[in-house]
Amino acid sequence: MVIADRLAAYVSDVYGHPGSHPGIAVLLATYFFAFQIYCDFSAYSDIAIGAAQVMGFRLMDNFNRPYFSKTIAEFWSRWHISLSTWFRDYLYIPLGGNRCAKSRWLLNLLIVFIVSGLWHGAAWTYIIWGALHGLYLMLEILTGPFRKAASRKIRLDCHPHIHKFIQVFITFHLVCLSWIFFRADSLHDAVMLLKSLFLNFIPSLRPQAIVQAVTQVETRDGGLFMAFAVIAFMEIIHLMQRHRKMRRFMDDKPLIVRWAVYYAIVLSILLFGVVDSPFEFIYFQF
Repeated sequence: MVIADRLAAYVSDVYGHPGSHPGIAVLLATYFFAFQIYCDFSAYSDIAIGAAQVMGFRLMDNFNRPYFSKTIAEFWSRWHISLSTWFRDYLYIPLGGNRCAKSRWLLNLLIVFIVSGLWHGAAWTYIIWGALHGLYLMLEILTGPFRKAASRKIRLDCHPHIHKFIQVFITFHLVCLSWIFFRADSLHDAVMLLKSLFLNFIPSLRPQAIVQAVTQVETRDGGLFMAFAVIAFMEIIHLMQRHRKMRRFMDDKPLIVRWAVYYAIVLSILLFGVVDSPFEFIYFQF
Protein backbone atom coordinates (compact mmCIF):
# COMPACT_ATOMS: atom_id res chain seq x y z
CA MET A 1 0.00 0.00 0.00
CA VAL A 2 2.91 2.34 0.75
CA ILE A 3 4.38 1.69 -2.68
CA ALA A 4 1.06 1.86 -4.54
CA ASP A 5 -0.03 5.16 -2.98
CA ARG A 6 3.41 6.66 -3.53
CA LEU A 7 3.21 5.91 -7.26
CA ALA A 8 -0.48 6.72 -7.69
CA ALA A 9 -0.16 10.53 -7.73
CA TYR A 10 2.22 10.58 -10.70
CA VAL A 11 0.23 7.95 -12.60
CA SER A 12 -3.02 9.87 -12.08
CA ASP A 13 -1.40 13.10 -13.24
CA VAL A 14 -0.08 11.64 -16.51
CA TYR A 15 -3.10 9.47 -17.32
CA GLY A 16 -5.48 12.23 -16.30
CA HIS A 17 -3.94 14.59 -18.89
CA PRO A 18 -2.93 12.23 -21.74
CA GLY A 19 -2.07 14.93 -24.28
CA SER A 20 0.03 17.07 -21.97
CA HIS A 21 3.02 14.83 -21.28
CA PRO A 22 5.99 13.70 -23.39
CA GLY A 23 6.59 10.07 -24.29
CA ILE A 24 9.19 9.53 -21.56
CA ALA A 25 6.65 10.65 -18.93
CA VAL A 26 4.02 8.26 -20.33
CA LEU A 27 6.55 5.41 -20.26
CA LEU A 28 7.50 6.20 -16.66
CA ALA A 29 3.86 6.47 -15.61
CA THR A 30 3.06 3.14 -17.30
CA TYR A 31 5.92 1.43 -15.45
CA PHE A 32 4.69 3.02 -12.23
CA PHE A 33 1.12 1.87 -12.87
CA ALA A 34 2.29 -1.70 -13.45
CA PHE A 35 3.76 -1.69 -9.96
CA GLN A 36 0.96 0.40 -8.49
CA ILE A 37 -1.77 -2.04 -9.52
CA TYR A 38 0.33 -5.02 -8.46
CA CYS A 39 1.15 -3.57 -5.04
CA ASP A 40 -2.39 -2.29 -4.54
CA PHE A 41 -4.11 -5.54 -5.48
CA SER A 42 -1.50 -7.75 -3.84
CA ALA A 43 -1.90 -5.83 -0.57
CA TYR A 44 -5.69 -6.02 -0.91
CA SER A 45 -5.43 -9.81 -1.33
CA ASP A 46 -2.88 -10.22 1.48
CA ILE A 47 -5.16 -8.35 3.91
CA ALA A 48 -8.01 -10.70 2.97
CA ILE A 49 -5.75 -13.77 3.34
CA GLY A 50 -4.42 -12.57 6.70
CA ALA A 51 -7.85 -11.60 8.05
CA ALA A 52 -9.23 -14.99 7.02
CA GLN A 53 -6.33 -16.83 8.63
CA VAL A 54 -6.96 -15.02 11.94
CA MET A 55 -10.44 -16.59 11.87
CA GLY A 56 -9.11 -20.05 10.97
CA PHE A 57 -9.59 -20.03 7.19
CA ARG A 58 -6.76 -20.59 4.74
CA LEU A 59 -7.22 -18.91 1.36
CA MET A 60 -5.16 -19.54 -1.76
CA ASP A 61 -2.29 -17.24 -2.69
CA ASN A 62 -3.41 -14.73 -5.29
CA PHE A 63 -0.02 -13.58 -6.65
CA ASN A 64 3.34 -15.21 -7.18
CA ARG A 65 5.95 -12.73 -8.47
CA PRO A 66 4.06 -12.20 -11.78
CA TYR A 67 6.51 -9.72 -13.30
CA PHE A 68 9.21 -12.39 -13.30
CA SER A 69 7.17 -14.46 -15.79
CA LYS A 70 8.88 -15.59 -19.00
CA THR A 71 5.64 -15.90 -20.99
CA ILE A 72 2.12 -14.47 -20.91
CA ALA A 73 0.78 -17.94 -20.05
CA GLU A 74 3.11 -18.03 -17.04
CA PHE A 75 2.05 -14.48 -16.12
CA TRP A 76 -1.57 -15.59 -15.85
CA SER A 77 -0.58 -18.53 -13.69
CA ARG A 78 0.99 -16.00 -11.28
CA TRP A 79 -1.38 -12.99 -11.52
CA HIS A 80 -4.83 -12.89 -9.86
CA ILE A 81 -4.66 -16.67 -9.47
CA SER A 82 -8.13 -16.97 -7.94
CA LEU A 83 -9.82 -15.31 -10.94
CA SER A 84 -7.62 -17.12 -13.47
CA THR A 85 -8.50 -20.52 -12.00
CA TRP A 86 -12.20 -19.55 -11.87
CA PHE A 87 -12.22 -18.66 -15.58
CA ARG A 88 -10.28 -21.85 -16.33
CA ASP A 89 -12.74 -24.09 -14.45
CA TYR A 90 -16.02 -22.40 -15.36
CA LEU A 91 -15.44 -20.99 -18.85
CA TYR A 92 -12.28 -22.26 -20.54
CA ILE A 93 -12.78 -25.98 -19.80
CA PRO A 94 -16.55 -25.96 -20.57
CA LEU A 95 -15.73 -24.31 -23.92
CA GLY A 96 -13.48 -27.26 -24.69
CA GLY A 97 -10.14 -25.99 -23.42
CA ASN A 98 -7.28 -27.33 -25.53
CA ARG A 99 -8.94 -30.70 -26.14
CA CYS A 100 -10.23 -29.69 -29.53
CA ALA A 101 -9.00 -28.49 -32.91
CA LYS A 102 -6.19 -25.94 -32.70
CA SER A 103 -8.29 -23.20 -34.26
CA ARG A 104 -11.05 -23.78 -31.69
CA TRP A 105 -8.47 -23.87 -28.89
CA LEU A 106 -7.16 -20.46 -29.93
CA LEU A 107 -10.70 -19.12 -30.17
CA ASN A 108 -11.46 -20.44 -26.67
CA LEU A 109 -8.49 -18.51 -25.29
CA LEU A 110 -9.59 -15.31 -27.01
CA ILE A 111 -13.17 -15.68 -25.73
CA VAL A 112 -12.00 -16.24 -22.16
CA PHE A 113 -9.83 -13.13 -22.12
CA ILE A 114 -12.44 -10.92 -23.79
CA VAL A 115 -14.90 -12.06 -21.11
CA SER A 116 -12.29 -11.35 -18.43
CA GLY A 117 -12.08 -7.82 -19.83
CA LEU A 118 -15.87 -7.46 -19.65
CA TRP A 119 -15.75 -8.78 -16.08
CA HIS A 120 -13.78 -5.66 -15.15
CA GLY A 121 -16.28 -3.33 -16.82
CA ALA A 122 -18.39 -2.78 -19.93
CA ALA A 123 -15.93 -0.44 -21.62
CA TRP A 124 -13.86 -0.73 -24.80
CA THR A 125 -10.67 -0.17 -22.82
CA TYR A 126 -11.26 -3.30 -20.74
CA ILE A 127 -12.35 -5.33 -23.76
CA ILE A 128 -9.17 -4.37 -25.65
CA TRP A 129 -7.07 -5.13 -22.55
CA GLY A 130 -8.57 -8.64 -22.39
CA ALA A 131 -8.36 -9.16 -26.15
CA LEU A 132 -4.68 -8.15 -26.15
CA HIS A 133 -3.86 -10.86 -23.61
CA GLY A 134 -5.85 -13.36 -25.66
CA LEU A 135 -3.89 -12.37 -28.78
CA TYR A 136 -0.62 -12.58 -26.85
CA LEU A 137 -1.41 -16.18 -25.87
CA MET A 138 -2.46 -17.08 -29.40
CA LEU A 139 0.82 -15.69 -30.78
CA GLU A 140 2.81 -17.55 -28.11
CA ILE A 141 1.25 -20.82 -29.21
CA LEU A 142 1.58 -20.15 -32.94
CA THR A 143 5.18 -18.90 -32.76
CA GLY A 144 6.39 -21.37 -30.13
CA PRO A 145 8.25 -23.74 -32.52
CA PHE A 146 9.80 -20.82 -34.43
CA ARG A 147 11.02 -19.14 -31.23
CA LYS A 148 12.58 -22.37 -29.99
CA ALA A 149 14.30 -22.94 -33.34
CA ALA A 150 15.54 -19.33 -33.38
CA SER A 151 16.95 -19.68 -29.84
CA ARG A 152 18.85 -22.79 -30.88
CA LYS A 153 20.03 -21.14 -34.09
CA ILE A 154 21.61 -18.17 -32.31
CA ARG A 155 22.67 -20.42 -29.41
CA LEU A 156 20.66 -18.37 -26.94
CA ASP A 157 19.64 -21.55 -25.13
CA CYS A 158 23.32 -21.98 -24.20
CA HIS A 159 23.01 -18.86 -22.05
CA PRO A 160 19.94 -19.57 -19.90
CA HIS A 161 20.28 -16.45 -17.70
CA ILE A 162 20.45 -14.12 -20.70
CA HIS A 163 17.62 -16.02 -22.38
CA LYS A 164 15.45 -15.74 -19.26
CA PHE A 165 16.18 -12.02 -18.92
CA ILE A 166 15.11 -11.39 -22.53
CA GLN A 167 11.93 -13.41 -22.04
CA VAL A 168 11.04 -11.61 -18.80
CA PHE A 169 11.84 -8.23 -20.37
CA ILE A 170 9.57 -8.85 -23.39
CA THR A 171 6.74 -10.31 -21.30
CA PHE A 172 6.84 -7.41 -18.85
CA HIS A 173 6.62 -4.83 -21.64
CA LEU A 174 3.77 -6.66 -23.37
CA VAL A 175 1.88 -6.59 -20.07
CA CYS A 176 2.70 -2.89 -19.64
CA LEU A 177 1.34 -2.17 -23.12
CA SER A 178 -1.98 -3.74 -22.14
CA TRP A 179 -2.01 -1.79 -18.85
CA ILE A 180 -2.29 1.44 -20.88
CA PHE A 181 -5.79 0.41 -21.99
CA PHE A 182 -6.69 -0.85 -18.51
CA ARG A 183 -5.71 2.43 -16.84
CA ALA A 184 -6.86 4.95 -19.45
CA ASP A 185 -10.17 6.66 -18.71
CA SER A 186 -11.39 6.16 -22.28
CA LEU A 187 -10.36 4.69 -25.61
CA HIS A 188 -9.56 8.21 -26.85
CA ASP A 189 -7.20 8.75 -23.89
CA ALA A 190 -5.52 5.40 -24.57
CA VAL A 191 -4.89 6.39 -28.20
CA MET A 192 -3.47 9.75 -27.10
CA LEU A 193 -1.12 8.01 -24.66
CA LEU A 194 0.02 5.54 -27.32
CA LYS A 195 0.70 8.40 -29.72
CA SER A 196 2.85 10.14 -27.11
CA LEU A 197 4.66 6.90 -26.38
CA PHE A 198 5.34 5.68 -29.90
CA LEU A 199 5.20 8.74 -32.16
CA ASN A 200 6.67 11.37 -29.86
CA PHE A 201 9.03 9.24 -27.81
CA ILE A 202 12.30 10.16 -29.54
CA PRO A 203 11.72 13.94 -29.18
CA SER A 204 10.91 13.34 -25.50
CA LEU A 205 14.44 12.03 -24.97
CA ARG A 206 15.76 15.56 -25.17
CA PRO A 207 17.44 16.55 -21.88
CA GLN A 208 14.84 19.25 -21.26
CA ALA A 209 11.93 16.79 -21.59
CA ILE A 210 13.65 14.22 -19.35
CA VAL A 211 14.32 16.87 -16.70
CA GLN A 212 10.67 17.93 -16.88
CA ALA A 213 9.42 14.35 -16.44
CA VAL A 214 11.79 13.72 -13.53
CA THR A 215 10.95 17.05 -11.89
CA GLN A 216 7.27 16.16 -11.92
CA VAL A 217 8.09 13.03 -9.94
CA GLU A 218 10.53 14.81 -7.66
CA THR A 219 7.81 17.16 -6.43
CA ARG A 220 5.74 14.27 -5.14
CA ASP A 221 6.44 12.74 -1.70
CA GLY A 222 10.12 11.95 -1.96
CA GLY A 223 10.43 11.93 -5.71
CA LEU A 224 11.93 9.60 -8.24
CA PHE A 225 14.59 8.17 -5.93
CA MET A 226 12.02 7.10 -3.35
CA ALA A 227 9.73 5.62 -6.02
CA PHE A 228 12.50 3.46 -7.47
CA ALA A 229 13.87 2.65 -4.00
CA VAL A 230 10.60 1.17 -2.75
CA ILE A 231 10.13 -0.82 -5.98
CA ALA A 232 13.70 -2.15 -5.72
CA PHE A 233 13.14 -3.09 -2.07
CA MET A 234 10.00 -5.03 -3.00
CA GLU A 235 11.75 -6.91 -5.81
CA ILE A 236 14.64 -7.82 -3.48
CA ILE A 237 12.09 -9.33 -1.09
CA HIS A 238 10.54 -11.21 -4.02
CA LEU A 239 13.92 -12.65 -4.99
CA MET A 240 14.52 -13.69 -1.39
CA GLN A 241 11.19 -15.54 -1.43
CA ARG A 242 11.97 -17.62 -4.49
CA HIS A 243 12.64 -20.69 -2.37
CA ARG A 244 11.14 -19.77 0.98
CA LYS A 245 8.32 -17.51 2.14
CA MET A 246 9.41 -14.57 4.26
CA ARG A 247 7.05 -15.63 7.04
CA ARG A 248 8.67 -19.07 7.22
CA PHE A 249 12.08 -17.40 7.20
CA MET A 250 11.09 -15.16 10.12
CA ASP A 251 9.59 -18.05 12.12
CA ASP A 252 13.08 -19.49 12.61
CA LYS A 253 14.46 -16.28 14.09
CA PRO A 254 14.64 -15.49 17.83
CA LEU A 255 11.68 -13.64 19.32
CA ILE A 256 13.60 -10.40 19.77
CA VAL A 257 14.67 -10.39 16.10
CA ARG A 258 11.15 -11.06 14.86
CA TRP A 259 9.61 -8.26 16.92
CA ALA A 260 12.40 -5.86 15.98
CA VAL A 261 11.54 -6.49 12.31
CA TYR A 262 7.81 -6.08 12.97
CA TYR A 263 8.33 -2.75 14.72
CA ALA A 264 10.68 -1.62 11.93
CA ILE A 265 8.00 -2.41 9.35
CA VAL A 266 5.33 -0.47 11.25
CA LEU A 267 7.70 2.47 11.71
CA SER A 268 8.57 2.40 7.99
CA ILE A 269 4.87 2.53 7.07
CA LEU A 270 4.40 5.57 9.33
CA LEU A 271 7.50 7.31 7.95
CA PHE A 272 7.19 6.54 4.24
CA GLY A 273 3.49 5.90 3.75
CA VAL A 274 1.26 8.47 2.08
CA VAL A 275 -1.05 8.69 5.08
CA ASP A 276 -3.45 11.26 3.59
CA SER A 277 -3.62 9.54 0.19
CA PRO A 278 -6.92 10.14 -1.63
CA PHE A 279 -6.51 6.90 -3.62
CA GLU A 280 -8.55 3.81 -2.76
CA PHE A 281 -7.72 0.22 -3.62
CA ILE A 282 -7.99 0.02 -7.41
CA TYR A 283 -10.07 -3.15 -7.24
CA PHE A 284 -12.74 -1.54 -5.07
CA GLN A 285 -14.33 -0.43 -8.35
CA PHE A 286 -14.72 -3.97 -9.72
